Amino acid sequence: MADEPLVLGIETSCDETGVGVVRGTTLLADAVASSVDEHARFGGVVPEVASRAHLEAMVPTIERALKEAGVSARDLDGIAVTAGPGLAGALLVGVSAAKAYAYALGKPLYGVNHLASHICVDQLEHGPLPEPTMALLVSGGHSSLLLSSDITSDVRPMGATIDDAAGEAFDKIARVLNLGFPGGPVIDRYAREGDPSAIAFPRGLTGPRDPAYDFSFSGLKTAVARWIEARRAAGEEVPVRDVSASFQEAVVDVLTRKAVRACKDEGVDHLMIGGGVAANTRLRALAQERCEAAGIRLRVPRPGLCTDNGAMVAALGAEMVARGRAASDWDLSADSSLPVTEPHVPGEAHAHSGAHEHAHAHGHDHVHEVGKENLYS
Repeated sequence: MADEPLVLGIETSCDETGVGVVRGTTLLADAVASSVDEHARFGGVVPEVASRAHLEAMVPTIERALKEAGVSARDLDGIAVTAGPGLAGALLVGVSAAKAYAYALGKPLYGVNHLASHICVDQLEHGPLPEPTMALLVSGGHSSLLLSSDITSDVRPMGATIDDAAGEAFDKIARVLNLGFPGGPVIDRYAREGDPSAIAFPRGLTGPRDPAYDFSFSGLKTAVARWIEARRAAGEEVPVRDVSASFQEAVVDVLTRKAVRACKDEGVDHLMIGGGVAANTRLRALAQERCEAAGIRLRVPRPGLCTDNGAMVAALGAEMVARGRAASDWDLSADSSLPVTEPHVPGEAHAHSGAHEHAHAHGHDHVHEVGKENLYS
């Protein structure tokens, strides 16, 4: 185990400052400082508020993670950070912090993809990812079906939302129902006491001529909002539990149906579900039911690893080190629209050559050459 790479990961793509420490595929620490309460009164995440919260939380959260892991910063084999996608200002805080620590410690820096990290985190709970793996990622900002044959270099988009992400739809319906923010957990809670078949809400993009793997939740969101408004206009009480259950069922029905279809079409016998909405109890239950019926093995991390966290970034960083992938250059920048086809951002000198493999074979990386002296010593 001591030979496995020890990596610290920093995640600041949205409103949570996450710092994780991973050795190989073993999670040693997962520290999170959330600013969700600061955004609640606005009904959504405010980028500037999130960026300032990251600035305040960064150093204490890193120190807490290292202490929890029982390791020194000098022991690290690398530092990984979410380079994108996400909120530009929030990402910049994490990237800047990662650069500072990596440079001061003389450690390699790995800018990694937020979505690929959501897939890789499952290794911390269920062991190495099968290759290929089909992944359904559902969160406040993303609803995607991805096929990965190598999480460090090959992630192929199968389908994605063409409008609202699933988590975004949960937030908007919760707002219409006056349930507060974030909407996912509270709708999940109310839905458990409601009837999922009480109201026949539409299933977007499920017609015979619609894209097989793409998602659309904007029409569903509008249909639910109009149904609620009609009840209120008629002076009738809105059955919050039944609305929550019926809306939630419409979302998870489409998500699971398309994910299982993609697995069958591609001949993949594993489905991994990640992202914040993967904590939804009905999504987990229906996915399990449909995967079992189709002979597909379902892998879903525990809820704490589904939401944004530093552990997932550290997990992908550790995989980058283990496979000898190129470290990032010091001019690494945040990319709010980093495509999922780029699991990490390698240095320009190594992006199109095998030089990083040569460096790895000789036990060093080009980043080390910048500052072997430990600025903290």
